[in-house]
Amino acid sequence: MKYEVVIPAAGQGKRMRAGVNKQFIELRHEPLIVRTLKVFDSDEWCDGIIVVINEAERTRFEQLFSRFHLNKIIAVVNGGKERQHSVYNGLKALKNSNIVLIHDGARPFVTVEHIHELVTAANEYGAAVPAVRVKDTIKKVHGQFVKETMERSSLWAVQTPQAFHVSLILQAHEQAKKEGYIGTDDASLVERIGGKVKIVEGDYRNIKLTTPDDLLFAEAILSSRASL
Repeated sequence: MKYEVVIPAAGQGKRMRAGVNKQFIELRHEPLIVRTLKVFDSDEWCDGIIVVINEAERTRFEQLFSRFHLNKIIAVVNGGKERQHSVYNGLKALKNSNIVLIHDGARPFVTVEHIHELVTAANEYGAAVPAVRVKDTIKKVHGQFVKETMERSSLWAVQTPQAFHVSLILQAHEQAKKEGYIGTDDASLVERIGGKVKIVEGDYRNIKLTTPDDLLFAEAILSSRASL
């Protein structure tokens, strides 16, 4: 079963406070974006990778792709104002696959096994996302006071990659663009047009590196994998 993947990597990641695009931060001598791309580059189900970048960083990205021998990149396209616009630009560069994955460039610990679960689920249901059960009690707050305590058993934290039939996610993005709507993730755009999204049990280690503290967690994950 084949798929293509769109990887948005144009954001500057200001919360990381690194002074550069966080995609270039190195984890054990490999840039973050390279670690993410290598997972898909090595997957036999992957027919092509589309990377969405800031045009000002194109040369640096392309040098990394060459240096680390990433062979499945079929397009490098410019990002937009919001992540949603960047993803849509990437979707327009798809080639042949019926299934597309959309994955954060800053999630380097996704596994091929989970990717295959998501592709299989999306092929059957039209849309599938990885998610983990929320461990903490979640409270809805208004101002500085608790408004409501949420029922934890029904709450899931959604990750990427998110997987879709190409026609469905394009329809969802085009509808959102037409109406000027910005969603919280790509799956929310599908939900908005009445599509059903299948939950696939995710992995707590599939973290998104957003703040400096996340780099400590990343090092711990790398250490645990090295000890297996």
